[in-house]
Amino acid sequence: MARVRLSVAERREELLKAAIEQIEARGVAAVRIADVAAALGVSNALVLYHFSTKEKLVAAAFTHAAEADLAQLRGLLGRRTTALRRLRAAVRWYAPTGQAKGWRLWIEGWAAALREPALREVTRDLDKEWKAAIAEVIAEGVVAGEFRCPDPIGTALRLTALLDGLAVQMTAYTGAVSRARAQEWVDDALARELGLEREAFTASGR
Repeated sequence: MARVRLSVAERREELLKAAIEQIEARGVAAVRIADVAAALGVSNALVLYHFSTKEKLVAAAFTHAAEADLAQLRGLLGRRTTALRRLRAAVRWYAPTGQAKGWRLWIEGWAAALREPALREVTRDLDKEWKAAIAEVIAEGVVAGEFRCPDPIGTALRLTALLDGLAVQMTAYTGAVSRARAQEWVDDALARELGLEREAFTASGR
């Protein structure tokens, strides 16, 4: 059966999605152009036509994943509701106990970023935008009188560090931390950072 002819943009997106899946399955170091091509039933030459090297393909794949994650984050934080509800929704989505996908991908990305400047730039930019978005909604909540937080930027950094650390533990070491325990720790940390009682904080999500 003949393959459907795709536009350049559609073909690139197809290749990027396949690259992300292969990176998650094999790791950055082990993945090859041939793996991505085989997953889609296309030639190596087609992949190389769109991305001239493996390094460029991998960097583009991480950029694609980062843009998708940031779009989801902006959607959650842009809802018409209280700052507390928006913040809690974003943290619960991002946490390894929530709906966010691709923690294995990002752990691979962090490791590879130690050696690959292009990946380091992508992961750094994603991290900066995540922290800035969280700090902004915290500041909005403070102005609205919803909660207290003298240092929104510091709070965003501490929350990110906790969530990233839990993601590494739960992804690399199956059973090291239960989903229920991790969620409890995340809720406790967020309530503490915002100067709220745990009961008032959890009630906001009902």
